[in-house]
Amino acid sequence: MHIVFMNPQGNFDPADSYLTEHPDFGGQLIYVKELAQAMAQQGHKVDIVTRRIRDVSWPEFAADQDGYSICKENLRILRFPCGGDLFLNKEKLWPHLPEFVDGMLRFYNGALPDFITAHYADGGYGAALTLKKTGIPFSFTGHSLGAQKLDKLGTTTDNWPSMEKRFKFSKRLAAERISMKYATKIMVSTKQERDEQYAHPLYLSALDQFGETKFDVIPPGVNDTIFSQTPTLTDKKFKPKLDAIFGVNGGPVILVSSRLDEKKNIIGVIQAYLEDNALIQKAHLVLCVRGINDPEADIYKLSNDEQVVLKKILDQIKDGHIQEHVHFLNLGSQLELAATYRYFAERGSVFALTSLYEPFGLAPLEAAATGLAPVVTKNGGPSEIFFDGSGVLVDPTSPKSISEGLMDGLKRHSELSKMAIQLVKEKYTWHQTAKSYLCSINSAMHSKQKINSREQVKLNDKYLIKQYLKSFSDG
Repeated sequence: MHIVFMNPQGNFDPADSYLTEHPDFGGQLIYVKELAQAMAQQGHKVDIVTRRIRDVSWPEFAADQDGYSICKENLRILRFPCGGDLFLNKEKLWPHLPEFVDGMLRFYNGALPDFITAHYADGGYGAALTLKKTGIPFSFTGHSLGAQKLDKLGTTTDNWPSMEKRFKFSKRLAAERISMKYATKIMVSTKQERDEQYAHPLYLSALDQFGETKFDVIPPGVNDTIFSQTPTLTDKKFKPKLDAIFGVNGGPVILVSSRLDEKKNIIGVIQAYLEDNALIQKAHLVLCVRGINDPEADIYKLSNDEQVVLKKILDQIKDGHIQEHVHFLNLGSQLELAATYRYFAERGSVFALTSLYEPFGLAPLEAAATGLAPVVTKNGGPSEIFFDGSGVLVDPTSPKSISEGLMDGLKRHSELSKMAIQLVKEKYTWHQTAKSYLCSINSAMHSKQKINSREQVKLNDKYLIKQYLKSFSDG
């Protein structure tokens, strides 16, 4: 089977440049790369289709074609131009996606793929445009949805103009609704994601004719060649650096590894740590933030939004006088991250993810696979993943709940670590994810879903969103 992964703002390359470092290159890229590789390893021809960038600041994404060392014969990265050569934030891509699709179709020149699996709203919209032109069926994986972001940012009728200008909600939600309406399958990581995120009032009219049959719950996996208990050469190289910082016989730590994003709620961990002296005495706090060696000096390298988050963190650390207990680590690759996880797992450490909401929770599974004890938000996917007690679930809005959870994780590290490792091995591998995806694709291959050539597929849901916001102000 010939399968296309459509991810216009993917910016994939063999070196995983900027992966999870940049706001536009988050966890969805890991998801797409790993799933595509697993499908290719199972004998399918796979193309990751993304945008070409010829910008001196982004040289990694200039070639028309690229690939990974794994399954070179079956897996390609194909880059197509749209919106000029310079890098564009995802919010600025919307008007250029028809150009992107046209470039892809010229490349295939009639030898069309069998199926498209579309990722994020821009990928879903691109797949819908392709369906209209060719009839190729597609699945949609949203990863995160705009309606939840609209709500969480506190959008109202009063601030709507500024929110729309910045985030282009009317285009994103329109793209998501089009994707949901015309996809043959919608892939979600958890039942909770389906029941909560896709049940938002702004999506119901795009889904009401299908019910639950359109959804397949397929959890992502862990790259067990990287995230495991088995040391690599990177561990040996990285250990002296960590020993120099934390001491050869140092104790456990609370490890946080995530983007500087308000919704990741790193500040919640800081507050919980500050309010519990026993926790401060028990473990140091380690913040793994890519690109940050010296936070005071490096803050100006970040985007404005990231600077705001980091400043709040630094202010809390200073005000609480815990500078000597908090360490920043700049990790340049997944190999270094995994090596760091294993280093601290041997010291009985915990991995903390206290997001206000987490759609799935791949990061704590990766940490768990190395032996860290997971302490994770109860809001979203983690509550479904760790329902068996293999991780500690906490309320991200309560510093007390977080501090108690962190202490519980440290005290029960050995028990939780064993359970979490077994959980990953049994349920969360990319091989299993690929098998489930392929099963879903096979069932959807002969879909009769079409978009009439005269049907308008426009990115403008301003009226719908305004009516939604008005309903709250009227109420």
